[in-house]
Amino acid sequence: MNNFISLNKNSCKNCYKCIRNCPVKSIKFSANQANVVIDECILCGHCYVVCPQNAKEVVSDIEKAKVILQQNDKVIASLAPSFIANYDGADINSLKEALKKLGFYDVEETAIGAQIVKEKYEDYIEQMNPNIFITSACHSVNLLIQKYYPELIHFLAPIISPMQAHALDIKKRNKDAKVIFIGPCIAKKDEADHYQGIVDCVLTYEELSRLLSENDVQIDIKEDKESGYLSRFFPTAGGIIKSLKKRNESYDYIAIDGAEQCIDTLEDIKRVELSHCFIEMSICKGSCIGGPIMEKHHKTPLKDYLRVIHYGGEKDYPFKDNEEILINKDFKVIMKDEDNPTDDEIQAIMNQMGKHHPKDELNCGSCGYNTCREKAIAVIKGKADLSMCLPFLKERAESFYHNILNHTPSGIIVLNKELEIQQLNNTAKNIFNIRRRNDILGEKINILIDDKPIYKVMESNRKYQNNQLYLAEYKKHVKQTIIYDKNFRIFMVLIDDISDEINHRNDKKIMNQKTVEITDQVVEKQMRIVQEIASLLGETAAETKIVLSKLKEQILNE
Repeated sequence: MNNFISLNKNSCKNCYKCIRNCPVKSIKFSANQANVVIDECILCGHCYVVCPQNAKEVVSDIEKAKVILQQNDKVIASLAPSFIANYDGADINSLKEALKKLGFYDVEETAIGAQIVKEKYEDYIEQMNPNIFITSACHSVNLLIQKYYPELIHFLAPIISPMQAHALDIKKRNKDAKVIFIGPCIAKKDEADHYQGIVDCVLTYEELSRLLSENDVQIDIKEDKESGYLSRFFPTAGGIIKSLKKRNESYDYIAIDGAEQCIDTLEDIKRVELSHCFIEMSICKGSCIGGPIMEKHHKTPLKDYLRVIHYGGEKDYPFKDNEEILINKDFKVIMKDEDNPTDDEIQAIMNQMGKHHPKDELNCGSCGYNTCREKAIAVIKGKADLSMCLPFLKERAESFYHNILNHTPSGIIVLNKELEIQQLNNTAKNIFNIRRRNDILGEKINILIDDKPIYKVMESNRKYQNNQLYLAEYKKHVKQTIIYDKNFRIFMVLIDDISDEINHRNDKKIMNQKTVEITDQVVEKQMRIVQEIASLLGETAAETKIVLSKLKEQILNE
């Protein structure tokens, strides 16, 4: 299976939105990048639709289509019936005229193939009388069953899709023709690639629009003169059932659309004994008019539905069924990695995530997985990493933050733009003799310190650093620094208690003064002695006076 959804690594922001919306969790996070796991993917396109950064990209077949158009004289477009919703005001005639300007030989509606398929559905029900019949028109549904519900594969209708039926019909009627299917689906690219020799290329509506734009081709609005056909209802939820002309009264006809509903229905089929159910199943909500290309670029579900309904009708296409078309399809199980970790391995990962007991398992889904246990299994399988647990990261970050806050030697006070106290650490509590943090939270900062410097910082947007002041009420000397975060509009007031330093400096000053006084006394005494025995001491006394005078001067300078 080729990967038809690529990743623009520069755009991926590690938001986990794709994994949250992937119905089968076929996303692998590696090096903070969300890559599609090809073997597990069902190509529903949900990751492509929901990515807020457009990091998921559909692999383009425009160049392949150009080569086919250049190398072949007879290239016929099979246009999915949802086109009427994607191209506002257009009909099959206006699209045919536009596509012929691109080099197409002809354009037909895939609804012709849908009519072939729905008639085969009717025949199969009548002849085989299956207990449960699941339509096989949606390739993503087929992949879902083939990969995740292989025990239910025998319930899939062994009948080709409308795209394949139409392509085979075109090639039976047109020798050497090439067929390019155009629609809203990503999965059809894989279907064409897997079942070689039927459809030669698949373009999405977005790719067709780019081709038209590159060649400066406009779609002229025309009124469709044809009557509507039943098989044009196929792209709507319940549209297959609506198009059926023959219904078996012993069957219940049920339409299921949306990936989650499909999965829930398949789980139900596993558990419950059902009898005579015809289940129309589509992976996209609203069926094909909710396809990933339309949802991403043309999301108007009500308008789209009404356009398809108004374009449909009450009769079948007037053509003779080509009995030579091989309509049977053999679905095979697609194997994927089924190595399930042991409970001990899962619990070891859970412990690393801080989930030591069941009460620790929030199962919040923020990582993209429905439960913490599912996330742990994904970690073991290499599809996820521990850092994807947002509550775990939040707790770790808060713990780290509080450890730094409460163990830094500086007092820290955090203020909002109204200068209300939002947070303070233990050092700040001690400086201001605050018993409980809640006693001060929400109060204005001016109950602790003068707020004028803070307003100056706000106006100048400059840091106010190392300003010394004396807090008379607390009998403390402090050094104050004020920082303003303009982006988040918060202030941080850093306060260092320098009372001991100031007190030590004052004590030293007093000691120096006492030393000077003693020195003066020594000098005075020495001078008296000098006067009495000057004749005996000579120059020695004078030198002593000089030395003591220098000592006094040094002490005073300190």
